[in-house]
Amino acid sequence: MDLARRMLAGDRRALARLITLVDDGDPGVADVMREIHPHTGKAHVIGLTGPPGAGKSTLVWALASAYRRRGRQVGIVAIDPTSPFSGGAVLGDRVRMPQDAPSGVFFRSMASRGQLGGTSRSVRGVVHLLDSFGKDVVLIETVGAGQSDVAVRSLAHTTVVVSVPGLGDDIQMLKAGILEIADVYVVNKADREGADRTAAQLASMIEVGRESALAVGQQPDEGWIPPIVRTVALKGENVDQLADALDAHRAYLLQSGRWEHIVRSQAEAELEEALLVRLEQVLAASSVASQKEHLISDIAARKLDAYQAADALLAMLRARA
Repeated sequence: MDLARRMLAGDRRALARLITLVDDGDPGVADVMREIHPHTGKAHVIGLTGPPGAGKSTLVWALASAYRRRGRQVGIVAIDPTSPFSGGAVLGDRVRMPQDAPSGVFFRSMASRGQLGGTSRSVRGVVHLLDSFGKDVVLIETVGAGQSDVAVRSLAHTTVVVSVPGLGDDIQMLKAGILEIADVYVVNKADREGADRTAAQLASMIEVGRESALAVGQQPDEGWIPPIVRTVALKGENVDQLADALDAHRAYLLQSGRWEHIVRSQAEAELEEALLVRLEQVLAASSVASQKEHLISDIAARKLDAYQAADALLAMLRARA
């Protein structure tokens, strides 16, 4: 595909166009992924999640600036809530991008399209595009939906959970399981009252989690204890310290062999996603779609249950093969 070749040659407009095609689910996306696949696998993908109001967007841009000062090429994917009217991202590129945005950063906001997990279904493809374009670091900012933001773990090598003093949702995050996915914890807006308490709560929760794992016979990862970094992203305070922690985690993953384990897990998730896409395409074929509509009616009329209907569709697909 000509766009893919132009993008691999460094054409930013071609990259932007390809991201749009991926986000729209264009039928030619599979050919694009096939062409760029050998050029992927180099970028450090970092996911940032946490409650709304934690300052994730400001932190992402401060972190991008820190990496640019280190000579890294940076890509940013910001996942936003979906507009119920247009189907697009509620917050657009120009709203999210600061006026003093660093050069050498490619930014794109995307709609979550109602996907659970705080991420858009097409994010993985966009990450591959940014990776093949030569970005050393790709930052993914999730929608900040709280409990469902754990899906970023299947996209990122390193996951950052951002908290903030005064929101009162530390316990809720613990219940939701968000804290368990973090490789690095951030207490942002650390110049506020209550920052010490929030950091202490996080440290206590980390220790409780390790003890709980041991109690049920699980062995916690002794090679990496998630650090707690206090930042004031608006002022750029301690953002370099956060970048150091993220680089240290990447080095740990590579040295311990965990990097390969994560890549394999991500490949498994990607294969499952591709299988679902192919199945949806097959089910959209006219003859199958007609039978599917009849089966839906039978389920609604209580003539069949969903599993019986699924078996009937699969039998039809096998007969067509």
